[in-house]
Amino acid sequence: MSLKKLTVVAYADNAFTQKLGSYTLQLNPESYQHQHATQYTRNDATDAAGVTTKFYTIDPETFSCSFYLDASGAAQPAISSVATEIANFKSVAYNYNGSIHSPNYLELVWGSGAQFYCRLTSLDIDYEMFRSDGTPIRAKLTAKFEQYLSPNQIEQMAKKSSPDLTHARTVLAGDTLPAMCARIYGDTKYYLGVAAYNGLAHFRQLRPGTTILFPPLEK
Repeated sequence: MSLKKLTVVAYADNAFTQKLGSYTLQLNPESYQHQHATQYTRNDATDAAGVTTKFYTIDPETFSCSFYLDASGAAQPAISSVATEIANFKSVAYNYNGSIHSPNYLELVWGSGAQFYCRLTSLDIDYEMFRSDGTPIRAKLTAKFEQYLSPNQIEQMAKKSSPDLTHARTVLAGDTLPAMCARIYGDTKYYLGVAAYNGLAHFRQLRPGTTILFPPLEK
């Protein structure tokens, strides 16, 4: 089995259909962090033994990792220039794209373990090794990506969790259509209808990161 490398794929649109290019890491991260956060407002009352909280919003998920670029000859595949590789990565993930008036929309792909639609929000570069003339030959890059949700996805997510409403759900690694139906409808038996509604020919192999619509049940 060949080694899968984490790849950052750039798109020009928030539907992730217009692919612009990609960047594959020289060396995979040793680990990554997938953060989730929910915000609540506090009802601070005086002369009370405690406080109550009220749901406010679910923050976008974030994906963070650190990876190395090494032009010393010790790492494979070999690269000739750390500076050039950094420029290539930034051209895909960081630089301003005048055609869309923002940096690119991104998809992180790493085998079946990570597939994440997002944008880069921060990039820290630590230079750790140099040639005698000061040229860097090893650098550690720490990148943080924030999940991107389209306005339509947010609108769908805001709907109440009732079987008589249409729901949109993002597929996560390990999800199956029967299991998703069980969570929404309380029964797995609707999975064939959901597959037909979404035009899924291969519903047994759901692609993480895709959005599936669950139609309302007829009363």
